[in-house]
Amino acid sequence: MGSSGFFLICSLHSAIALTCGALMTFYSKENSVFGHGPEIASKLQGSTPHDQLLIQTSYSFSGLLLFIIGFLLFMVAFVKEREFQSFFAKGCVLLHISMIVWRFCFERKLEVLAHDWPRQVVGDIALAFPWIFFLVYSRREKYD
Repeated sequence: MGSSGFFLICSLHSAIALTCGALMTFYSKENSVFGHGPEIASKLQGSTPHDQLLIQTSYSFSGLLLFIIGFLLFMVAFVKEREFQSFFAKGCVLLHISMIVWRFCFERKLEVLAHDWPRQVVGDIALAFPWIFFLVYSRREKYD
């Protein structure tokens, strides 16, 4: 698996981040309806025009950030140094675990998002699993 596995995982996560970032930036309302349903999406859009503008701007910047992360993941995919790959994979696992903790501690307490957090935790686990698999396999490869 080694270097080709790292490239594959980074490329896959890059494609996911680029796609989600573009959707968040350019199709935020449709993306919100798709992710949360029409009723909750309308609640998340704000009640006043000022609130709606702030939420839209925040959502667009979050999408832009995710898009940039996708590009960075694509660039990192070409790094061949095994120590860096291991370090990067550990960071990605830590990031996904942090997201799980965030969702468990805070998002589940928000009335509007309370029913979404278990599904999102499953998604975070699914995104962390390839990195964990890479770390286990590369460690086994190193000591065999």
